Order: sequence, then structure tokens, then C-alpha cells
Amino acid sequence: MIDEALRVFKELDSKDFRILTGIETGMKHFEWVPMEELNKYTRMPFEKLEYRLKKLVRNKLVVRNTQPYEGFQIYFEGYDALALNAFVKRKSISAIGDEVGVGKESVIYEAILPPELAIGEPVPVVIKFHREGRTSFKQIKRVREHLGEREHFSWIYAARLAAQREYNIMTILYPRVSIPKPFDHNRHAIVMELAKGSLLSKTKLIDPGWYLDEILKQAKITYSLGVIHADLSEYNIFVSEDGVQLIDWPQYITPEHPHADEILERDVSNVLTHFFRKYGIKRELDETIREIKSEVGKSLEGKKESAESGDGGTVEKLDFEEAPEEEDFEEDIIQEEDFEAEKFEAEIFEAEEFEAEEIETEDLKKQDFEKTVSKKETSDK
Repeated sequence: MIDEALRVFKELDSKDFRILTGIETGMKHFEWVPMEELNKYTRMPFEKLEYRLKKLVRNKLVVRNTQPYEGFQIYFEGYDALALNAFVKRKSISAIGDEVGVGKESVIYEAILPPELAIGEPVPVVIKFHREGRTSFKQIKRVREHLGEREHFSWIYAARLAAQREYNIMTILYPRVSIPKPFDHNRHAIVMELAKGSLLSKTKLIDPGWYLDEILKQAKITYSLGVIHADLSEYNIFVSEDGVQLIDWPQYITPEHPHADEILERDVSNVLTHFFRKYGIKRELDETIREIKSEVGKSLEGKKESAESGDGGTVEKLDFEEAPEEEDFEEDIIQEEDFEAEKFEAEIFEAEEFEAEEIETEDLKKQDFEKTVSKKETSDK
């Protein structure tokens, strides 16, 4: 996992990052990138290139294959190191802490965003590293629409496209929809705001009906913007005293998708089933879906009336350049389950720039690496 990349990060220099970037670029065209291609890309003598490759293999950032020819791939750890270096260079993070979440297709770490002003306070964020191709790329390809009909592919591009897709839709939805604020994206990783509260699946709500209404309200706003989450459940919703936040967006679809109605029904059914099983709250699925779709119907009617009257009219579907006014909600108290205080151990990074030569992706590197420890206290709400 990423711990391996963090362990060796301080030992890497600009030439190591150039080799990793060369393998990354070469994997667009080769299953195993030949030594000759790396020699052309890095412009290093074979002896020095071979020595550094051995070190990268030993540190488990690169894997070597000898049959039918000598070639190389990067592990997720090597890709992690490239993404981290990009974030450090762009000052999107200054420190990385503990793992706070892991799933089949991602791993999430706490991090620190440097303050904009020297007197400001650092901002706690998380880095989501996508892992879509970790198990089987063929399986991932079957259920990921954005991969299309590509035949020559690798886990790198499955994970990279998923991260790019999620980041793009988050920048469109935020702040209209209640989601964590996205800050930066590189390769297979996204820096975003720390989700508020705790997962719905692990939380006992004092006023569950209010939270159900809030979740459905966000689903309605999302649909009015032409987006369906497509993976909504109690495991992708955070709840706090301030309201709710929806997370995990790489699988989103639009209402034009051939199975949009079925997928929207599944999302809503997941939410309603959770609240019925845990709290006994019953809502009719068909009626709820009609309500979610109602804003789109009003938009179409508004457009039709505007065309007939000849004026601009008012269209409910939001323009992506304008954000709606946020409503103030009365705070509710929640009781969280399985919520323990954690220690935050932060690895501090500093980045060093180097000149790029014929590079298709970002060439990044790091000069110094220090470790500090800070404690973050959390308490039950």
C-alpha cells in the first residue's frame, strides 16, 4: 500500500522520478516497458539506468519482467509516489497522516493543506487514491462506462480515468450539492475536504426523518443538474449536526443513460431501505422518485412557457456558472457509533523542481522529507 511509497519517498531524487514517469508514459504503449524505451526517455546511460531500476525494484515501486524481453511496470506504490510529488510541488499538501478509509477501489489518507497566508491555519484534508485496477482490470472494464472500448489498457489508466472523472464531476457539483470540496487532482489521486461527521452506516441518528429528507433533497438537486450518483447507499453518505454530504462519485451517470431510471431507482431504494430497516421509517419508492424528478419537469415547463411568451423565463435547472443560495437548517444532535479518538502522524514533504525534457506527464520530485507528529483529538457528538 501507500505506506511503502512513504517509506522510500525520502530516498527518491529527480532521476528516480524521471524513470517512474518514463515507465508510466511507456505503459500507454507497452505491457512491459522495454529498457531501450526507458533509455530514450530518460537519456541515462544504460549502466546508471540499470542501477536505479534495481533500487526501484528493491523498494517495490517497480516490477521487472524478463520474458520474452526485459521490461518494467510500476506498482501502485510507484504511482502513489508520483502523485504525492505532484501535490507537494503544487503546494496542495504539506503533510500526510494516517489511513482513514479503505475499500475495494480506493484508499484514503489524512493530509494537511498549507494555509494561503503565512498567518493562516493549515487545513485538514484527505487524499483519495483510486485503486480501480488493483484486482482485475477486465472486471473493472466491464462495469466502468468511461473506459469505453479500449482494448490495450492497464490498471494505471483505469485508476487515473476514475480519479479524473470523479474530480471533474465534483468541481461541477460543488457547492450546489453537499459534497466535500475538491482541491486538486493528479493521476489517480484527489485532494479534497475532509467529510463532515461520520458514515451513515455507522451512526445512530436522533432525528432520522430529518436526515432522510436532507439526503433526498441532495439527490433531487443532483438530478436537477443532470447527474445521478449511481452508487448511493448508507456507505457513501456522511452525516453531521450540519446536515449530510454525499461522497464517491466516479460511477455517476446522466439521465440520458439507457438505464438511468433503473439506476436512480436503485440509489433511492438503497437509502429508503436503510432508514426502514434501522428506524422503521417508510416512504413510497415511486412517489419519492417522482419528487426527485419534479424539478426537471418544472424546468421543461418553464422553457416551454418562455418559448411561447418570447421572454427569458426562469429555468430551474442550474447554470454551472452560478451557485444557488444555501438554506439554513436547524442543527440536530446525532449519536455516533464506533467513533474512537485517533493519533495523527504526519509525514512532512518538501518538493524540488527539475527541468522537464519531452515529458507527456508531469515530472516531479522531492528533495527533503521530515517527519513530525501532531495529535488530533476527536470527541463523540
